[in-house]
Amino acid sequence: MIRILLFAGCLLGLCFGGALQAAQLAYQGHALDGNTVTVSTERGEVALRFLDPGVVEVLYRIDGLEQPPSRTLYDAEPAPVAVDINASADALRLSTDLLAVVIEKSPLRISYFRGQEHLLSEQSGFFVQPTLRGFRFELGDDEKLLGTGQRVLGMDRRGHRLPLDNKPHYGYGEESKQMYFSIPGVLSSRNYMLIFDNAARGTVDLGADEPDVLQFHAVAGRTAYVVVAGQTYQDTLTRYLRASGMPPMPPRWALGNYSSRYGYRNEAEARAVVDLHLEQGFPLDVIVIDLYWFGPDEKGHMGNLAWDRDNWPDPEGMMADFRDKGVQTILVTEPFILTTSNRWQEAVDADVLALNMAGYPRTFDFHFGNSGLLDVFKPETAEWFWQICRGLMAEGVAGWWGDLGEPEVHRRDTLHRAGMSDEIHNVYGHTWAEGLYQRHVRDFPERRPFIMMRAGAPGSQRYGMIPWTGDVERSWAGLRPQVELALQMSLFGFGYIHSDLGGFADGEVFDAELYTRWMQFGVFQPVYRPHAQDHIPSEPVFHDERTRNIVRDYVHWRYRLMAYNYTLAYQHSRTGLPLMRPLFYLEPDNPDLIDEANSYLWGDAFLVAPVTEPGVDRWSVNLPRGVWFDYFSGRRHSGGRVIEVPVTLETIPVMVRAGSFVPKVDVVQSTRDYSSEKLELHYWHDSSVSRAQGLMFEDDGHSRTSLNDGAFELLHFDAEYDEGGLRLDLRREGAYSGMPEQRDLVVVIHNPPTVHEVRVNGSVVPVQPRSAEIETAAWLDETGHLKVKLPWSSSNVNIEVRGESSST
Repeated sequence: MIRILLFAGCLLGLCFGGALQAAQLAYQGHALDGNTVTVSTERGEVALRFLDPGVVEVLYRIDGLEQPPSRTLYDAEPAPVAVDINASADALRLSTDLLAVVIEKSPLRISYFRGQEHLLSEQSGFFVQPTLRGFRFELGDDEKLLGTGQRVLGMDRRGHRLPLDNKPHYGYGEESKQMYFSIPGVLSSRNYMLIFDNAARGTVDLGADEPDVLQFHAVAGRTAYVVVAGQTYQDTLTRYLRASGMPPMPPRWALGNYSSRYGYRNEAEARAVVDLHLEQGFPLDVIVIDLYWFGPDEKGHMGNLAWDRDNWPDPEGMMADFRDKGVQTILVTEPFILTTSNRWQEAVDADVLALNMAGYPRTFDFHFGNSGLLDVFKPETAEWFWQICRGLMAEGVAGWWGDLGEPEVHRRDTLHRAGMSDEIHNVYGHTWAEGLYQRHVRDFPERRPFIMMRAGAPGSQRYGMIPWTGDVERSWAGLRPQVELALQMSLFGFGYIHSDLGGFADGEVFDAELYTRWMQFGVFQPVYRPHAQDHIPSEPVFHDERTRNIVRDYVHWRYRLMAYNYTLAYQHSRTGLPLMRPLFYLEPDNPDLIDEANSYLWGDAFLVAPVTEPGVDRWSVNLPRGVWFDYFSGRRHSGGRVIEVPVTLETIPVMVRAGSFVPKVDVVQSTRDYSSEKLELHYWHDSSVSRAQGLMFEDDGHSRTSLNDGAFELLHFDAEYDEGGLRLDLRREGAYSGMPEQRDLVVVIHNPPTVHEVRVNGSVVPVQPRSAEIETAAWLDETGHLKVKLPWSSSNVNIEVRGESSST
């Protein structure tokens, strides 16, 4: 009870002396200690900690005001940053190689610059009232603002006032202001990132009530924010993630095909659906088992966290059989323990539940029954929950799906170890994931975690969180916003954001066209997971022949691209580079592309424009500058304009950027059988591209520390084109256990220059009319592609394509 009274006293202003604004603060002095400059005032300190030359954390430590720890920032000592300090009578200027921070002394006000370019200024700056605290910043006239997490509002969120309060939106469609995963941060068209480092329920006003003011405020919590500025948009994201924590590599199987629904009712049904995928030629890597694994009904069993042996008599044998077929098992869990569950008394006795104001477990009614809520902020709770998970992993479970983790019900009078519900609501899912990740690493240090969760916070990416976009309506209105949602989350480090393919909620009749379009789009999103309420099957194996055939071809395409997609995962873990990228990454000087929410980039090579309307035979594609090729027709397009692309039910607009390398491998039943020993390397040539580069990453697909250990291989691809012809240079770097000693390589050059002669490592290879049964060969296929076949061992490879005028 002492903790509760102290909180109430502080919230009423008794601890820090009532209301305060930065305008009431004045500079008294400053000190430099390592990377931190501390400015003293009459009411406390302002600490500016440089985590990187382009990243500064600003913490207002006001006397008597409690400061919870940061959840946004990675808890590690940053590398030294050289900070130059220049003081004048009116201001203090702090400069790094990239960022300049100007602190006006009286009244205290902070502005931020990239070199001489003004980025951002506090308006009246910091404020605290008895029930509110936050910051105010000035907005530029032409400034666009992305961010704030999952919303369906358009890419530019300026002009909106939005809750910072993770909350489910069941069956959302084309508009939503409040969803499962809010982010108290923005990315500006001026290329800076601003994060309000506060876990409490609050609000962000992006120029709604006052057009030139950006305001973050919350009911409690940390009075800090983080400013990030890089040279490019991606540099800004990379610098932020170095401070917040890079996302770890997922296991390769996480990029494969999933079988998932709400939900499989028993072991026989789960076994049958896996077998049906295999029988029908659908590759499959994962089966996801929803809530019926712990009880026969939707209600009354949540919190059992144990197999319902009546319906799942041999889960250990089932999961072993799945593994033999290359299929991993994921189980759903929730943070709710029903009072009717088999573990209720165990949870009470272990003291792992959040409390009411009398100090007893807080219970409430919601859809699934009368329940308590796990207090994930207690280490004892995290350990209790993990020991259950660890036991299930010993039986064969490969990873975890954490559902309802906003949490879905979180009464304001709920007390946690870290504070009241309002104080920590938005980091509940984050803390849940943290507990799972850290204990997984402790107990399974060689094995990559799989943690899929619906809600989190800035920083959750460092715990391997794989978020999805929630219970979307099974409709065209549900499909349309999925690119917007994915791009917004990706720009803050959540690169594995994805949707329930096909849509989840409602829908009375199967719409084959909608389903097909969603599954086609899914090939180019990070996780390929159909999932839906089971009155309409989510799995393609249960649908009509035409739908099955189209979707099977696209699932095969997904597996053919496994080497390419896995390389995207590597880049994401190294630099935070999103798998799904906005078009303005290619044209940062084009503000109109910031608003583009249909076309997007899938890695460096592809531009994808999902078809999100029924009955169309053409689809608009916004092409950035440069040359692009239609993947299906091979037609060449000049960019810098919007084009109309013909489509059928079998095709969606997929464009390939000239100068792109795309590795392809054979289709396999699951990634357990993945191999790049037979490798196709596709290159899209155009005379407008004089130099190009590509990369392919390979490791064993499962070792958690492979990147840190250097246990991987990089395949580098370089292209040069001039009047002498086209030259491709291929080289291998690095090694890992199980690496192919030699690859049977076929290089496919799309839109090749005029071919008079082909040389491989200096030796002439005659161009044949068709593929020849010899080790090294070159030929033009029926579509005009030049193909060169050769063995590729450890040595470098050089391929030259010479026109008649350049041959000797």
